[in-house]
This record gives sequence, structure tokens and C-alpha cells, in this order.
Amino acid sequence: MCSAPLKAISRIPVCRACLEEPAPLLADYFCICCRTPFLNSYPLDDEGRCGLCRSGLSAFDGAYSFGSHDGTLRELVNLFKYGRVYTLAGPLGGYLALALPRDVRFDVIVPMPLHWRRRLSRGFNQSELLARVLSRRTGIPVGCVVRRRRATSAQAGLSGHARRANVAGAFCVKRRVSLQGLRLLLVDDVFTTGATARACAAVLKRAGAGHVSVLTVSRADRRMHAGWSKKDAAMAARAG
Repeated sequence: MCSAPLKAISRIPVCRACLEEPAPLLADYFCICCRTPFLNSYPLDDEGRCGLCRSGLSAFDGAYSFGSHDGTLRELVNLFKYGRVYTLAGPLGGYLALALPRDVRFDVIVPMPLHWRRRLSRGFNQSELLARVLSRRTGIPVGCVVRRRRATSAQAGLSGHARRANVAGAFCVKRRVSLQGLRLLLVDDVFTTGATARACAAVLKRAGAGHVSVLTVSRADRRMHAGWSKKDAAMAARAG
């Protein structure tokens, strides 16, 4: 990440300083439901909810992320996801564990599914690798209970409404799976607008899940979007 020569033999081609550089996402104002950070309290109602959550568009009960999808953390996620450096699942899963709320109980960790064509071309599901690292750290079992039944077009460049329409009906719970009353933790690498997470969480809720929260390594920070280039925005959208 820093372009300095590596001085130690490791299965991870990133120096310790860069692995330790990402910092937790901090904000003075954020939505109490989806945890979206804001510059001020104007977008929030008296209960601390943003416009999307007030309108009932957030099918999940909570959303948590370790850090902002920017800088070194974004480079690490992209190296893991597109560079296929599978060994980064360990430290990135460690970030997930740090962001996991300690006062909320979960029965099953559910990795965000990939369509089979995307998984075949990429060779792996990054969310499943992260989920299994988190499972080893917490003892919560992994359940691949949902699948993506149709391929969706890239989310990059789409409006919020178009993103929601793009993933509508894209998920379904696998046959002979019972989720009645279970508390699920939906794991993914990046939270961009949350359209994909909302669509998947809604399917899990309709299948009987009693609680669904979302946990990601990073999330796109709306407070920074004004300074993003088109390339940055496209990378964030593609990663989410």
C-alpha cells in the first residue's frame, strides 16, 4: 500500500504498518438504524433516523462497519476482492470482529451471496471468506442460507432508486431452510448505499428471521462524496 519494500516473509504481501493503518469510522452524527454518518443532525428526525429509515426502506435492524471505504482500507479491500489475495481475509475479518456490537446476540452469520456466474469468474465469494474468519473468532456458525437467483447489472452510476430496483427480486432463501425467529448477521465487504443489503435482509425477514443486522468491513462515507472522483465513486459502487 505504501510502496515500501517488504522486509519480512509473510503470506500477506502487505507490510504491518499498512495493515494497522485503517482506523474505525467516527462521526458526531449518524443514523441510529443504518449508522450512516452525517455532517450535522439536519437529515435526522427526533429519534435519530435518516430519511430512508423513516420511510421504511431499511429492512435490516442495524448496520455496522469498521471504517470508511477510503485510503488504505479501500486498497486492502480491493486487493482482497479483485487482486484475489485470499490471505487478507484474516486481517479484514479481524476488522469485522472489532466492529461487531458486543451487546447484540446473533444465532447465525450469513455471507452475502454472489450469483454463480460472478463466483465462477472471480473464483471465490469474498463475503463467505470473511464470514468464516468471523465465525472462528466469535463461535457463531456460518449459514449460507440465501442465494442470488439472478445476475444484476453493475450498481455504479445508478441513483438510489435505480439501485433498489436493480436488486429487487435478486435474492431468495434456499429450500428446506428454516429461519423462524433467528437473529442473523449479514456479512459483506462494503456498504455503499445499502440497496443490496436491504434487498437481501428483506428476503431473510420474509422467511421468518426475527432480527437481521448488516456487518461490513467498510462503508462509503457520504460526508466525503463531494470530493470523490468518478473513478473513486465507480470503485466504491462496484465493491458494494
